[in-house]
Formats: sequence, structure tokens, C-alpha cells
Amino acid sequence: MSVTAADGFIAAGAHCGIKAAGVPDLALVATADGRPVPAAGVFTANLATAAPVQVSRRHLETSGGHAAAVVLNSGNANAATGEQGMADAERMCALVAVGLGCQPEHVLVCSTGLIGIPLPMAPIEAGIPSLVGALSADGGSAAAEAIRTTDTVRKEVVVRDGGFTIGGMAKGAAMLAPNMATMLAVLTTDAAAEPAVLGQQLQRSVVNTFNSLSVDGCTSTNDTVIVLAGGVVEPKELGIPLTVACGSLAEQMAADAEGATKTVWVKVTGAPDEDEARRAARRVAESQLVKCSLFGADPYWGRIVSELGSAGVAFDPDRVEVAYGGVTVCSKGVAVSHDADAVRVHLQGRRVEITADLGLGHAEAAILTNDLTPAYIDENMRTS
Repeated sequence: MSVTAADGFIAAGAHCGIKAAGVPDLALVATADGRPVPAAGVFTANLATAAPVQVSRRHLETSGGHAAAVVLNSGNANAATGEQGMADAERMCALVAVGLGCQPEHVLVCSTGLIGIPLPMAPIEAGIPSLVGALSADGGSAAAEAIRTTDTVRKEVVVRDGGFTIGGMAKGAAMLAPNMATMLAVLTTDAAAEPAVLGQQLQRSVVNTFNSLSVDGCTSTNDTVIVLAGGVVEPKELGIPLTVACGSLAEQMAADAEGATKTVWVKVTGAPDEDEARRAARRVAESQLVKCSLFGADPYWGRIVSELGSAGVAFDPDRVEVAYGGVTVCSKGVAVSHDADAVRVHLQGRRVEITADLGLGHAEAAILTNDLTPAYIDENMRTS
């Protein structure tokens, strides 16, 4: 059920013709009654902002933070497409609004795929009415399937917390980097929340989940996370389960990253403040040399120390400590005796943990990443 697990939401996914060979490429998530509910969004920090991001931001501002639906397409990013791209994004919202009986500003829009290519509107215009007609409470997985690009699997999550549920879907396998990690995510909940509060909670949830994910250090033009809250009872705590849902989707993205064989958590401790810890962790996580070592299951901790020393944060080579899977291999900047077999087994596993202690304070932060493999290069050496 994923994104329709929460009461009051319906979804659908279908092939309209953006992609070839009948592959699903159009999705819709909506309130069951077509009425707008409190909504919030977090969007890419990339200044080369795609048309759907600009339209969704504007619609949330115009509506005072309310939405009845999110329409999404894959196969074309509708980015770097000028005024026509803006008009096409607005047209997608207008077509959905007609079908649901709501106002266009109560529809948000997301796109993912190739950049710089005009959106093929003919199949989209023909596909949206039938997509609206296919909406159902069982359509969550079909919607999640329709937003995939190079993803090999759907990304879905359901979190139940007392008297309410959060459902979600996402896509993302590459061009993932902090602020944000190309990704789209839609979450729904049958809890109640005012738009301003919902926005604050989503922002906080994104910090240590999507914004702590970096596959390749590249920030997309289209990154979008949207949450719709359609309930009537305000929970005591929505932020924690919302963070759990976002965290699950982020980990699923890292696990399915293009060519990845390992999901890797890089944690930096002992920093003067959290910002420096995060910057240091990001430097290690995005290092091509470190990521290649991870693919080869080689505990070459010298590459980690080198990256920490060039991260632009407070650093003392005589205090740094590095561990793989809890086994310390470097202390006070030099190699130490350790269980090499335990490290080797850990690095050959699907989930890897690297911890680096700077020994300069009490702050810490973590970045989620993966290894760099020949398959990633093969996927990205041509337009994809």
C-alpha cells in the first residue's frame, strides 16, 4: 500500500508514453475526496531549478500550504526547458484539478528523468484523465513503480505510530547529494497538522535523512519531498515517525544506488560542532578514493585521514582515530594492532560503518553513502 497506507489517500500509476515499451511513467497521489489538506515541501538547493519545483513552490505559497494531489512523471525532468516547461508543469496540474474537482493551485507536480528535453505533453494530456479514473486505495505500489528511472526496485515505507499512519514512496538511485539527495518523495499521513508546523517537522526530518545522503556528490535540479496530512486528530509527536519514514526511504535509495554493492554510514565524532562534523563526514563519504576502497573491501584508512585533513575543519593528525565496524585500525594518527579478519568480514558485507573520531570536541554527524563501482561509470558514461 505504501503511500496509500494512511486513511484518506488514493493513488495510481500507469504508462502514458513518455517512456517506451509500456514502462510506467505517470503517477498520481491524491486525497480520496479531492479536497485539499495541509501540505509541505522541501526542494532542491540547486539554482538550476526545474519547472515542476518552481510550480510546486508557488502553489504551496498560493494555497497557504494546502494540496489535494501530487502528479509525477518519470523519463523527463522538465528541467532547463524555459517558459514552455513552466507552462507544461502548470498544464499537468490543471488537468489533474479538472479530474479531481479542485483548484489547480491545490495540485503539486514532480518530474524526473532527462534534463534539457521538452516534456512530451501529448501522451501526458491523454494519460492524466485515465490516471485519475484509476485512483484507488490499492494504487500505492503502482504509483511507486511509475516514478522509477534507473531505480531497480520501488522505494516504499509504512510507519504506524499509535493512532496514526505515515505512508510514503520515493525514487532515487544517482545524482544524490546533500541538500537534497535525482530524488522524489511523497509522504501521506492520517494525522493532523497545521501547514506551518508540518513544514517545520518535515524540514527537521530531512536534515538527518535525505540531506545526509550522498551517492555521488551531485545535487539534482528536481529534488522534492512532499508530505500531505489529511487527518483530524493532532498527534503528540509527528516528527519522530516522520523522520523514521524519511530515513527508511533514504536508506533504500543508498542501497539501490547505481552500481552500488554496499550501503555505507560515515560517522564523524569528536568535532568542535555539528557543522564541522557533518562537513568532515561528507568529505569522506564523497571521496572517490575512499569509495573505490570500499568497493574493493580494502581498509585503507590513510585515505580517510587524508580526506579529514583536507575537509576545511579543525583537525589534529595526532588525535584522529578511525574504525571499521567498531574495530579501531588507527589511533592518534597511526596504525594500531587490530583484528584484521573482523575488518575484512565487515567490509565484505552489504552494510559498512566507518567511524572517525577527531578528538577535538563532543559533536558528531553522519552521512549515508555507498561504494563506487564500474557499474556506476557504465550507467553514467552516456545520457541516462
